[in-house]
Amino acid sequence: MKSDSILQLFPGEIRSVMEPAVKKADTLTEIRMRCDQPVFLMRGRKEYVLSAKGEEIAVTGMVPVGRDDVLCFAQRQMEQIFHHICRYSPYAYEDELKKGFLTAPGGHRVGVAGQVLSDRGKVLSIRNICFLNLRISHERKGCADHVMDKIYDGTGKRWHSTMVVAPPACGKTTILRDMIRQISDGTGKRYPQTVGVVDERSEIAGSYFGRPQNDVGMRTDVLDGCPKVSGMEMLLRSMSPKVIAIDEIATAQDVDTLLLMAHCGITILATVHGDDLGSLQEKDYLKPLFTARVFRRFVVLSQEKRATVINEKGEVL
Repeated sequence: MKSDSILQLFPGEIRSVMEPAVKKADTLTEIRMRCDQPVFLMRGRKEYVLSAKGEEIAVTGMVPVGRDDVLCFAQRQMEQIFHHICRYSPYAYEDELKKGFLTAPGGHRVGVAGQVLSDRGKVLSIRNICFLNLRISHERKGCADHVMDKIYDGTGKRWHSTMVVAPPACGKTTILRDMIRQISDGTGKRYPQTVGVVDERSEIAGSYFGRPQNDVGMRTDVLDGCPKVSGMEMLLRSMSPKVIAIDEIATAQDVDTLLLMAHCGITILATVHGDDLGSLQEKDYLKPLFTARVFRRFVVLSQEKRATVINEKGEVL
């Protein structure tokens, strides 16, 4: 169960107070912990603090900060949680820590912040970690069902390159993951395809020591923690994917590599931050993708997580 995988991230003495909140894992999206500050929970867009007994208190204004009323973790407890998540071997997670997060069993991701040790602008490690953000992994199998027919070319053998567009926290990665799973496994009369995933921030497959914790399909190969540009080129050379999937197009380099993939006949699935299709077309670094008509379908998600599918002509399907 998802609640079990979350509870296992906390050491025994803290686990009991977290258990009531974690039992309702289906609606839980984040647990934010800061040294000597209230523990916050996010359920969708609603914010709660935990009482000292583990009861949830809705935040409707100022947070009650009486230390007898609200659960706070001291430095010692934050260190216990961090070392427990690292299985008491933080040095084994050094590479991930340099990126500011850890991936845990169950596909959950733990953001970390504290004292950064750096040299010439390069992060060497993070010490004295006083801030943890546990982001709960949610698989929504079937959430892409209503878009799959519209991103299919009808021949039974090929999918349209598709861009998923949405503001932050609206489900871009969740729907992308389900699209990958369905293309990889095949659905109905649709032929399955080999999919390569470049999972730079470990959010799509949620890999733990290289093994996906989320279901991304039986014909999917994952490069976990790999930069997108390098990863796409590596997959093209070594794994012969029919489809390549990435999360969050963010730079001109990403765009240049996507153009290369498209010219090689690869179907592309990608996400990008944006409120709507029109706002993306005004961004200079994305314009080459629209000029070359790399993407033939756009799945636009609203704040309410409703999906609208638009073709390259701007027509709603």
